[in-house]
Amino acid sequence: MTTQCRILQLSRSGIYYTPVPLSDRDRELMRMIDGIHLEMPHLGSRGMKSELGGRGHKAGRIHVRTLMRKMGIEAIYKKPRLSKPHPGTGSIPTSSRGLT
Repeated sequence: MTTQCRILQLSRSGIYYTPVPLSDRDRELMRMIDGIHLEMPHLGSRGMKSELGGRGHKAGRIHVRTLMRKMGIEAIYKKPRLSKPHPGTGSIPTSSRGLT
Protein backbone atom coordinates (compact mmCIF):
# COMPACT_ATOMS: atom_id res chain seq x y z
CA MET A 1 0.00 0.00 0.00
CA THR A 2 2.86 2.37 0.81
CA THR A 3 4.45 1.91 -2.63
CA GLN A 4 1.14 2.41 -4.44
CA CYS A 5 0.43 5.60 -2.49
CA ARG A 6 3.91 6.90 -3.23
CA ILE A 7 3.49 6.22 -6.97
CA LEU A 8 0.08 7.94 -7.03
CA GLN A 9 1.37 10.74 -4.77
CA LEU A 10 -1.41 10.18 -2.22
CA SER A 11 -1.15 10.16 1.53
CA ARG A 12 -1.74 6.82 3.20
CA SER A 13 -4.05 8.34 5.79
CA GLY A 14 -6.34 9.60 3.02
CA ILE A 15 -6.79 6.06 1.73
CA TYR A 16 -8.16 4.81 5.04
CA TYR A 17 -10.35 7.84 5.79
CA THR A 18 -14.11 7.31 5.80
CA PRO A 19 -16.25 10.47 6.11
CA VAL A 20 -18.55 10.71 9.10
CA PRO A 21 -22.21 10.98 8.06
CA LEU A 22 -24.33 13.89 9.31
CA SER A 23 -26.55 13.24 12.28
CA ASP A 24 -30.31 13.68 12.03
CA ARG A 25 -30.09 16.64 14.42
CA ASP A 26 -27.56 18.38 12.16
CA ARG A 27 -29.76 17.76 9.12
CA GLU A 28 -32.70 19.33 10.96
CA LEU A 29 -30.58 22.31 12.03
CA MET A 30 -29.31 22.77 8.47
CA ARG A 31 -32.87 22.74 7.16
CA MET A 32 -33.87 25.34 9.75
CA ILE A 33 -30.80 27.49 9.01
CA ASP A 34 -31.61 27.41 5.30
CA GLY A 35 -35.20 28.51 5.93
CA ILE A 36 -34.15 31.30 8.28
CA HIS A 37 -31.49 32.46 5.81
CA LEU A 38 -34.12 32.77 3.09
CA GLU A 39 -36.26 34.93 5.40
CA MET A 40 -33.43 36.98 6.93
CA PRO A 41 -30.26 36.82 4.82
CA HIS A 42 -28.55 39.49 6.93
CA LEU A 43 -28.14 37.20 9.96
CA GLY A 44 -24.70 35.88 10.80
CA SER A 45 -23.92 33.00 13.12
CA ARG A 46 -24.80 35.00 16.25
CA GLY A 47 -28.17 36.14 14.95
CA MET A 48 -28.86 32.70 13.50
CA LYS A 49 -28.17 31.11 16.89
CA SER A 50 -30.61 33.52 18.56
CA GLU A 51 -33.26 32.90 15.93
CA LEU A 52 -32.87 29.13 16.25
CA GLY A 53 -33.20 29.47 20.03
CA GLY A 54 -36.38 31.48 19.57
CA ARG A 55 -37.79 28.71 17.42
CA GLY A 56 -36.98 26.04 20.01
CA HIS A 57 -33.73 24.61 18.63
CA LYS A 58 -30.68 24.81 20.87
CA ALA A 59 -27.29 25.03 19.21
CA GLY A 60 -24.04 26.79 20.03
CA ARG A 61 -22.77 29.64 17.90
CA ILE A 62 -19.65 27.79 16.80
CA HIS A 63 -21.73 24.80 15.70
CA VAL A 64 -24.10 27.10 13.80
CA ARG A 65 -21.09 28.76 12.16
CA THR A 66 -19.69 25.36 11.16
CA LEU A 67 -22.99 24.30 9.60
CA MET A 68 -23.34 27.62 7.79
CA ARG A 69 -19.85 27.23 6.31
CA LYS A 70 -20.60 23.66 5.30
CA MET A 71 -23.73 24.90 3.50
CA GLY A 72 -21.92 27.84 1.92
CA ILE A 73 -24.16 30.39 3.66
CA GLU A 74 -22.87 33.74 4.90
CA ALA A 75 -24.58 36.91 6.02
CA ILE A 76 -25.31 39.50 3.38
CA TYR A 77 -24.08 42.92 4.48
CA LYS A 78 -22.48 45.96 2.97
CA LYS A 79 -18.79 45.21 2.73
CA PRO A 80 -16.10 47.90 2.89
CA ARG A 81 -14.95 49.29 -0.45
CA LEU A 82 -11.40 50.08 0.53
CA SER A 83 -9.88 50.29 -2.93
CA LYS A 84 -12.47 52.68 -4.41
CA PRO A 85 -11.56 56.39 -4.26
CA HIS A 86 -14.01 58.94 -2.92
CA PRO A 87 -16.26 60.22 -5.76
CA GLY A 88 -15.25 63.87 -5.21
CA THR A 89 -11.54 63.28 -5.59
CA GLY A 90 -9.91 63.01 -8.96
CA SER A 91 -6.59 61.52 -9.90
CA ILE A 92 -3.60 63.62 -8.97
CA PRO A 93 -1.32 64.47 -11.89
CA THR A 94 2.19 63.06 -11.55
CA SER A 95 3.81 66.51 -11.72
CA SER A 96 2.06 67.69 -8.52
CA ARG A 97 3.12 64.55 -6.65
CA GLY A 98 6.75 65.45 -7.05
CA LEU A 99 7.39 62.62 -9.48
CA THR A 100 9.11 63.56 -12.71
